[in-house]
Amino acid sequence: MDAARPKADLPTVLVLASGRGERFTASGGSTHKLQALLADKPVLQHTLAAVAASGLPWHLEQAGHPGMGDSIAAAVRATPDAAGWLVLPGDLPLVRSDTLRAVAQALAQHAVAIPLYQGTRGHPVGFAASCREDLLGLKGNQGAALVVRAREAINSVAFLALDDVGTVTDIDTVDDLARAEALLAAR
Repeated sequence: MDAARPKADLPTVLVLASGRGERFTASGGSTHKLQALLADKPVLQHTLAAVAASGLPWHLEQAGHPGMGDSIAAAVRATPDAAGWLVLPGDLPLVRSDTLRAVAQALAQHAVAIPLYQGTRGHPVGFAASCREDLLGLKGNQGAALVVRAREAINSVAFLALDDVGTVTDIDTVDDLARAEALLAAR
């Protein structure tokens, strides 16, 4: 289900769909959060549609991993020819394709690019190819926070103020799904 081939000089979007989604079922969800219906389509399908519309190469990481760090490392290993990576959790169904392209473009000048929505950090977080070894070493639940902090320390992080609520609208609970449904209806 991956995009055919990396496109020269474009980072690859890593769609992370490896989590167990336990908070969603604990909140009353009857299915995995990525399969929960949002406007009659599964959450993950919305995320993948935005990724496909961006025109960027992508990789869907669905194998079971102990934590987000392990998932990121596995996805980076699976895309060795990538010019960089945009880490996008699969539970962000409202993220826009133009946001993905903006983060990708910022990697031409910075090692890390992070979208901000009204001052709040969101996803996808972009990483230039220079971050490869650090990403491959990730383990556990922390994701890539240590990689980001290391690049912040050397002023190599771009913060992109974007008007995309989808960068911070993840689906962790049934209430989150209802909020996303209302935001989608308002578009």
